[in-house]
Amino acid sequence: MPDPAHVVATAGHVDHGKSTLVRALTGMEPDRWAEERRRGLTIDLGFAWTTLPSGRPVAFVDVPGHERFLGNMLAGLGPVPVVVFVVAADEGWRAQSSDHRDAVAALAIEHGLIVISRADRAADGGTSALRQTRAELATTGLDEAPAVTVSAVTGTGLAELRTALDGVLAAVPAPVSSGRLRLWIDRSFTVGGAGTVVTGTLAAGTLSRGMPLQVLGPGSLRDVAVRGLQSRGQTHATLTPVDRVALNLRGVPVDQVHRGDVLLTPDAWPVTALLEVRRTSGAPFTEAPEHLTVHVGTAALPARVRPYDDDHARITLDRRLPLVVGDRLVLRHPGSRRVLGGAQVLDAEPPALRRRGDAARRLAVVARLDPRGDVAAEVARRGAVPVAHLGRLGLLDATATPPPQVRAVDRWWVHAPTFQAWTTRLRTAVEALHDRDPLAGGLSRGAAADLLALPDRDLLDAVVTAADLDYAGGHIRLPGTGDELGPAAAAVAELETRLRAAPFAAPEADDLAALQLGARELAAAERAGRVLRLRDGIVLLPTAPALAMRALSGLDQPFTTSQARAALATTRRVAIPLLEHLDARGWTRRLDAGHREVARPHA
Repeated sequence: MPDPAHVVATAGHVDHGKSTLVRALTGMEPDRWAEERRRGLTIDLGFAWTTLPSGRPVAFVDVPGHERFLGNMLAGLGPVPVVVFVVAADEGWRAQSSDHRDAVAALAIEHGLIVISRADRAADGGTSALRQTRAELATTGLDEAPAVTVSAVTGTGLAELRTALDGVLAAVPAPVSSGRLRLWIDRSFTVGGAGTVVTGTLAAGTLSRGMPLQVLGPGSLRDVAVRGLQSRGQTHATLTPVDRVALNLRGVPVDQVHRGDVLLTPDAWPVTALLEVRRTSGAPFTEAPEHLTVHVGTAALPARVRPYDDDHARITLDRRLPLVVGDRLVLRHPGSRRVLGGAQVLDAEPPALRRRGDAARRLAVVARLDPRGDVAAEVARRGAVPVAHLGRLGLLDATATPPPQVRAVDRWWVHAPTFQAWTTRLRTAVEALHDRDPLAGGLSRGAAADLLALPDRDLLDAVVTAADLDYAGGHIRLPGTGDELGPAAAAVAELETRLRAAPFAAPEADDLAALQLGARELAAAERAGRVLRLRDGIVLLPTAPALAMRALSGLDQPFTTSQARAALATTRRVAIPLLEHLDARGWTRRLDAGHREVARPHA
């Protein structure tokens, strides 16, 4: 496995020497297109790499500076954590310098280097350009970035630049190499004999040859596999961040994968087109156009903005993307192409706004949201959330434990007050049902889940336990009430006495009516284990099947229905349903229309 390279993007006004600087540092030509080299104008992203004096590898993403190619510039800058901001000593700060500054601010890039180029062309050696650049970058994360004055033509300052860049990269926090992967694609092409190749900046996660991934594009999510990996011109089996990577993919033709698509760990990311965000730089949302362009990663797509106030808004994207709390967006005017500002995602799965006043109520919530993610607030809003989904939202890692007011219930995290409300409501409903109808047998599982509006019926068992209720026979009931028969208790006792004397003399319908034992009373008695009900209204004791098997086992095998009826001293009305019941239990086996046999010994 190679040492991962830091990835650095250039930024700055057109023709201020960004590509010349990369060429001087690396000895490589970053401009990939003949037209770029002919015109001396970077149009698309360029790539080059070198090794710094410390031995630290570094890869450069060279971006265009012309306003017409601002979208390409943002695609290169978006996934990259470090920037070299270039301003020409002889021209100073210019229009696109401001656009690039605004992009740096929107992306909250905090690691970088200021380079004053073309020092050989300025009488003061670039002093005034540096002073102006410092002032312009004062409100960005580059406000204290080291600065170097260079001339790529004479070579002045290049050694100091390499040393300064080494120092900047040494201070960049180590990236996360474990966990899920999200790689924004910035280029796709074919290689003869290999097929589809895509490139991007690996900012987190680990890539390995053969690993399964998914590629998300407009309207499609495709399974792909990594056939091969390259970085900085070399083939590797595994690559870790941060690095420039090229992946040979199996499972997608080149014409179906483009810049702005994303490679993802399968089933590990939520995808969304609806966001709630907080403004981090630029103009207030109330002054922004309703329709604008959102840049995130390497993607650029139309979006609609619904302001809540100056600093908070709901954004609807033109298509779904794998975004989570904390992600940064660059907002751009679709007509003038200028950068309007930046925003940070506060909620990637906000609730629908359906009623009058919902937006104002939602603002009160959004204004308090933490862009680092607040798992307790997310669980409280939803009532209960699968732990795996909290991980997909970027709110949990593998070692997380429930915060206060959150309890773990199997694969769910549940808001503790919500869970308590469920238990109280369920207990109250079961008690009310028992008081109203002691013979009801309890509340059915489906009715209980509907009553509580549970997000998943798997949570019901935990609620039943917490509410100190019993669950049996498909019903939830109060403890100790399963054998309560209320006014029917005496009649059931009399029926039991009769059947103990003559186990197969099932009472007729008139007999049951005289005892005031209807369907509800008999059902309650059966749930209490006092009687056994067979088809056609036959009621026996629960011991009747075992007693029948003792008699039937003494018959010559096979036996007829008439022989069984005689052995049981009963009628055909009782014998047929009882034999069918024994067949269903597997105790007897029907051979033909008139014969059965005992299927196995039974005591």
